[in-house]
Amino acid sequence: MVNVLNALSQPTNTSIQPRRRYIPQTYLTNFPTAPTRLLAKVGDFEHVWELVQTNAKARSLYEQLKKDAEAVLQQPSGVNESTLLNIRAMLDRIYTLGLIYRLEGDNRYSDRAWAELESATHLPDWNPQSFLNTAEMTHALAIGYDWFPWTEKQRATLRDAVVAKGLMPALQCYRGQADFGWWVRSPSNWNQVCNGGVGMGALALSPELPDLCQQILDYAVQSLQLSMNDFAPDGGWAEGPGYWDYATFYSSVFLAALETAIGGDLGLAAMPGFSDTGLFPIYVTGPPVNPGGAARTFNFADSCEMGLQAYQMLWLARRFQRPVYSWYPQTLTAGLDMRFAHFRSPALSLLWFDPGERDPKSEGLPLDKYFGGRVQVATFRNAWNDKNALFVGLKAGDNKANHSHLDVGTFVLDALGERWADDIGSDNYSLPGYFDAQGQRWNYYRTRAEGHNTLVLNPSQGPDQDLNAAAKITRFLSEPAKAFAIADLTPAYHKPSNGSLEKLERGVALLNRTTIVVQDEVTEKQPFELWWFMHTKASVRLGENGSTAMLERGPSAPRPRLWCAIASPSDARFSLMDAKPLPSSPNPPGQADNSPVRKLAVHLSGVTSTRLTVVMAPLSVGQEPPGQVLSVIPLEEW
Repeated sequence: MVNVLNALSQPTNTSIQPRRRYIPQTYLTNFPTAPTRLLAKVGDFEHVWELVQTNAKARSLYEQLKKDAEAVLQQPSGVNESTLLNIRAMLDRIYTLGLIYRLEGDNRYSDRAWAELESATHLPDWNPQSFLNTAEMTHALAIGYDWFPWTEKQRATLRDAVVAKGLMPALQCYRGQADFGWWVRSPSNWNQVCNGGVGMGALALSPELPDLCQQILDYAVQSLQLSMNDFAPDGGWAEGPGYWDYATFYSSVFLAALETAIGGDLGLAAMPGFSDTGLFPIYVTGPPVNPGGAARTFNFADSCEMGLQAYQMLWLARRFQRPVYSWYPQTLTAGLDMRFAHFRSPALSLLWFDPGERDPKSEGLPLDKYFGGRVQVATFRNAWNDKNALFVGLKAGDNKANHSHLDVGTFVLDALGERWADDIGSDNYSLPGYFDAQGQRWNYYRTRAEGHNTLVLNPSQGPDQDLNAAAKITRFLSEPAKAFAIADLTPAYHKPSNGSLEKLERGVALLNRTTIVVQDEVTEKQPFELWWFMHTKASVRLGENGSTAMLERGPSAPRPRLWCAIASPSDARFSLMDAKPLPSSPNPPGQADNSPVRKLAVHLSGVTSTRLTVVMAPLSVGQEPPGQVLSVIPLEEW
């Protein structure tokens, strides 16, 4: 047995000190005899069963979960090591078995869940050096502890494991006594995952261990505010859509559990921007594109392009009475970000099922959106609910953000069911120094500016953007005939190799909802070299003099096309390059070869100022390119 009293009497030496008792102790024991306390109260499972009987979509979700639960019964049981993939798979199994058990009462599911949970108690630890593992395992055992009617001996086994391997290491982190507790003061996704996971464990055990659990919860609530501050002012997330999904899953589940366990979320949901954060995945996800009909995200930072399932959107819809949030996970589920699939249990899609979803068009959402704060992203489209819609995203943002690439100024473009301007995403996390933000990370092509749809100025071996830059979108307009965003990229390129740079701005415009303009204006005191890149998986045919390019993409002929033309300067020409480092760039072994991606490029040298304008127009089958290139208008006159 863990000696909790000795642990509580240890001297504190921590960077996080609860300034007040956030959670009155009486709240922690107010539902001690309830069948469940985490995420579901008395009557909630009965309500889900009623929906299964009366709603076709809920019935379909239930039938799939039932198949999943039956499949789990046939799989080898237990976990034998504390790796994230193992733990996330186990968490998914516990949620699935738990919900089907609560709906049906079949002991086969509880027996199988016990085999999972007991195996976790026999592990020597839950790998606190990588505290995500500890937090997610604590989450799994918390749900298992709460959703099944164990004997007192079984409960004691689980309780001792959660305390020894989850809560006590967390307490060390909060008190500053562990070298693996950096996440306590970090605004990154780790903060929400770790606080959310151990918070679930504390809520599960609070009726039996109120003193210890109150300390954990007080610390967790205070620490969690550090990362939730980054949702301000309007719900954006600087780590990209993939890590938005990861972070908000854990914060939302924790807040939902606070509501069901103690009757309220202690004001966390009222933090600026959090009520609007459900708009972020809606706006940074484009229309479904071929092949597979999957919706792609604007996958900046270390995100994958595949669409998110984001079941927490269902809870956010309920919590903030925003039915449009429910539309996202209940409609755009064809494309999975498979790297993170295991922590988003489909069981929550049924537990939080919302029959009152409303799509963005019905809800009257504007077609365009600008997210401020650290993220600095703008997206534009010409329609909702249309797989052929045109979608454009532009990012400025903070190169210091966790998981950030040197991608200030990058853009993506979808149209006619295809993605034309690709963000090729992250590289292998196991590459040497991949997360060394002061060194090797910026040697890899996919993290450098040259690996994105942005500019490279005076290329060299060093980082091709300023590592500390925070660039902003300075103007944003959304009107039916014209929508645009202009970003001041000067901070990203004002570095020693570009010491004479005076101004660099990029504007992205959507004209008449049919034509895209990407315009860069650069002013230097001395001659410079500039590369303009757009990565694409399309086939590319350059025009006769190189001032135009025709892209084609699609599973079969006749295929949709994208026409590109250089409107200025008059002597600029397109070229086609492999998605590989420039000769002057580092090229460490082991990184992805990036095929079949290539890049459309423009190269200028020996200029002191330039206005580089590229016009793009999607062409349906049989549609001809525009008769003339649009007149070039300076950004200040947009």
